[in-house]
Amino acid sequence: MLRRVQDGDLPVMRQWRNHPKVRAASFTGHEISEGEHARWWSAVRADPARQVLIYEHDGAGAGVVTYSELGGERASWGFYLDLDGLERSGALLRAWVGLERAAIDHAFGPLGLTTLRGEVLADNEPVRRLHRRFGFAEVATYRMPVDGVPREVVAVELHKEEQG
Repeated sequence: MLRRVQDGDLPVMRQWRNHPKVRAASFTGHEISEGEHARWWSAVRADPARQVLIYEHDGAGAGVVTYSELGGERASWGFYLDLDGLERSGALLRAWVGLERAAIDHAFGPLGLTTLRGEVLADNEPVRRLHRRFGFAEVATYRMPVDGVPREVVAVELHKEEQG
């Protein structure tokens, strides 16, 4: 289940985002400060082209789903999970799959999208496999700087009529 972020969610969202494994798989790997997170949240809340939601697994917050470029039939998305909490409970794989399903359903349901796009670092094979499992096609590869270092990135897309 996805739900709107409440202000009380912000500290745990930042904690999840600052996990070393999440930072390593992100396009910005530095640790996010409280001030930087507050500025980001202020900008997101005011931007109708962006939406940030909490993924709940077994009744508890377990991850974050972000949508950007909203306003038409296509948008981009990203996510991260509460790796520590989900690993402790043994629910990481189930939550990962559940989040992806919930994000796709929300994109093609309430958001009314026809195409969902994303980007993943090329060496993040587990996420690439998960996206393929849900029908995403790898449509392009390119290099871009990530924390000042050129990295290979894979663009993925899923079309509503092709979802499994």
